[in-house]
Amino acid sequence: MQKVLPAFSNFKHFEKFLESDFEIGVCLDSHISQLKNISSMAKQHGKKVIYHIDLIQGLKNDDYATEYICQEYKPYGVISTKSNVIVKAKQKGVLAIQRMFLIDSNALEKSYRLVEKTKPDYIEVLPGSMPWMISEVKERTKTKIFAGGLIRTVQEVEQALAAGADAITTSKLELWKNYN
Repeated sequence: MQKVLPAFSNFKHFEKFLESDFEIGVCLDSHISQLKNISSMAKQHGKKVIYHIDLIQGLKNDDYATEYICQEYKPYGVISTKSNVIVKAKQKGVLAIQRMFLIDSNALEKSYRLVEKTKPDYIEVLPGSMPWMISEVKERTKTKIFAGGLIRTVQEVEQALAAGADAITTSKLELWKNYN
């Protein structure tokens, strides 16, 4: 797995991902009408796309939508906060990434219970700029970790990786350049 996963939410950044040496990228904020084009262009460039199901406009983030995305666009993976999306993605043989927001202790405990139930392939920890929490989540869940959100420097990337993150997700183009 590459150490930095470029995340894109507009076509200009998607094109930069296509031109890069990265194999895997994360499609954030998109519209259902763009998915066919994104999927087709990614395949033409030999790229693998992880779709953030919760952020696809015009599509409800449920297991039916997940099944549709998995069958129609054959993504490398999907990201969601919803347990039913994670379960459906796993059933379809697609990499399932549970998004976990580190807001407070209650949210963290709720997330731990959700992860226990869904058993995702990866957890995306947000914000990823808290290395001590990356270590805790990885140890407690025994699950591979992506760190995302508020990682702004190469030093923060390195700290997240050193804390146990398997990769970081970032839309910050400057960080793409350092790891491409």
